Amino acid sequence: MRRSLLPLNALRVFDAAARTLSFARAADDLAVTPAAVGQQIRALEETLGVILFRRTPRGLELTAEAEAALPALKAGFAGLEEAVQALQAGQAPTRLTLAVARGVLKHWLSPRLGAWIAAHPEASVRILPLDGPVDFAAANLDLALSFGPPPDAEGVFGRKLAEEALVPVGKPDAPQRDVLWRAADAAAAGPGAILVSDAGAALDWALAGLGRARVPRTLAEAALASGALVPLGDPEPIAEAYWLCAPAPQWKSAKVRAFVEALGA
Repeated sequence: MRRSLLPLNALRVFDAAARTLSFARAADDLAVTPAAVGQQIRALEETLGVILFRRTPRGLELTAEAEAALPALKAGFAGLEEAVQALQAGQAPTRLTLAVARGVLKHWLSPRLGAWIAAHPEASVRILPLDGPVDFAAANLDLALSFGPPPDAEGVFGRKLAEEALVPVGKPDAPQRDVLWRAADAAAAGPGAILVSDAGAALDWALAGLGRARVPRTLAEAALASGALVPLGDPEPIAEAYWLCAPAPQWKSAKVRAFVEALGA
């Protein structure tokens, strides 16, 4: 059964007028003119085919029909307010669900996420591994952090963290052993190469002094800045990059905007 469109604005005016039994006081409550209140009440009476108020020497009085409907109307508005509060609670800036490409969580996101959580001790954060295409609706995701080409799913907008390059890194005394994570590199792996699942794992091997790895500059920046690793060659620009992505409407939500700003992205 198709629901009729409710004249919510006029019903809200009726609720205010019924509560005060005065168009002037209702107008003050609603920050409109008494004439606007009267116009809304007349339009509502015409729409419903019901007289709502009688003018008497003592002032306005509710008709029997209006009196009978008023409790349900008040309950309805209370229910709407609860629904709005529930929607806003779901958009609270400290309740986040993220899908994150493997490797970037430890070497890029965690330090930034830790600082954000420290500033929001009430934060509730759920982090899911991202191993393929993102289904924002199925996982009820707020944001994803992916690696690869720009997101091309319909309606999904991405923000690139930085122009990316592969940086050869390792410890100065590390063995001349390649730690590989890209499928193209693994296919041509030479003797003694180590094959791992992702760039973060390759960086971990390099940090442990077990070999040298070519990893995205975004992941290696902190280790290079601290001196934990040194560059072993020139960066190689690549088309892939790390992307913060979400359906376009979600970028308008307060919690996504606040979180992305906190990341400095």
